[in-house]
Amino acid sequence: MRASTTLAVAGVLASGVSAENYLGFNSGNTLADRSAKFKADWLAEFNTAQKLVNAPGKFNAVRLYTNIQAYSKDDPIQAFEAAIETKTKILLGVWASGTDNIDNELSALKKAITKYGKDFTDLVIGMSIGSEDLYRNSETGVKNEAGIGADPDVLLKFINDYKKSVSGTALSSVPIGHVDTWDVYVNGTNKKVIDALDWVGVDEYPYYETGKGNNIKNSGQLFDRAFDAVKAAVGSKPVWVTETGWPSSGPTWDEAEASVENAKYYWNEIGCRKLFNKVPTFWYNLRDSNPDNKMKFQITSNLSTKPLFDLTCPTTFETPSNGGKTSSASATGVPTATRSGSGSGSTATSSPSTDGNSTSGSNGGSSSGDDNVVEGSGAALGVSFSTFAISGLAVVAGVFALF
Repeated sequence: MRASTTLAVAGVLASGVSAENYLGFNSGNTLADRSAKFKADWLAEFNTAQKLVNAPGKFNAVRLYTNIQAYSKDDPIQAFEAAIETKTKILLGVWASGTDNIDNELSALKKAITKYGKDFTDLVIGMSIGSEDLYRNSETGVKNEAGIGADPDVLLKFINDYKKSVSGTALSSVPIGHVDTWDVYVNGTNKKVIDALDWVGVDEYPYYETGKGNNIKNSGQLFDRAFDAVKAAVGSKPVWVTETGWPSSGPTWDEAEASVENAKYYWNEIGCRKLFNKVPTFWYNLRDSNPDNKMKFQITSNLSTKPLFDLTCPTTFETPSNGGKTSSASATGVPTATRSGSGSGSTATSSPSTDGNSTSGSNGGSSSGDDNVVEGSGAALGVSFSTFAISGLAVVAGVFALF
């Protein structure tokens, strides 16, 4: 919001931010072979999402990580045209890691406003400035070689740059947020970023919480503890869940086992019980797009409207209603790569990358180059990539004291 906005108006906007509990998926801008995704690819995704059999609502929203078409300098991402044709609501994203400016992102966005006008701007539900940038620059992110992120002052500058860029346009009233791992928001050094936001987006993956009883039966308690910690830290700011999910296949991670059965359990206990139609939610993920990631989070194969498991929500749940006080919520510092590549997120390295393009996976990291974000990144903890640096869910040690 503009600095001149009064507290009264701010309150009205803040209440409006969470007025609708969106249902959507994350979507990056490349396919599994890292080739560019075009309009037809997004049309296929959006049509499938809206027609999923037995879904607990209409998944008619999408979270994007960039405004830029893959492998271009500042052409608007073709997801915009697909969203217009399918009436898909858009959570915009500006890539902010590993760069000293967001000029190309803003250029692509302004081109889209001019080209598509009201058909485009009416679908925009929010703008996220950055994705897991603070995590990457945290002690844990550095330890995990998560790539170059962005410090609070840099994000604040980018927020102001965005506001100036869209001033006088239809996007000037769109609520501004930032997406990061949950521990970032309970870290007091990041408070000034929180203060600048209209809403906060949190990425949570109990699957990766090594050493904290991260078996599937404990996933609901681990999720609740982290989610509640974020809510307590951000006060009245609306909290959106911008990434969460459980892999249907892949290697075991500590006590966490990837399977279709466990993915269904997680859908029930976190999605149905806690999030769907209660909290703006962008699930990870409709389809996987990262060949490097051994964990596969997709809920459908080949974009079939019949998912890998029944999406019907149960009427009773196993997760205790006491907030999981018997469990500690934490994250393992798992890099983005472990969950990236299903169509969202990005991995961050220094800018520009050797090929002049960014790579984005499904966890909000990006190897930046020319401010492009190209989907597809990641690997398991401890595995390093050149242009596919990794980032993801993690908790600084000091956070544990909260529990």
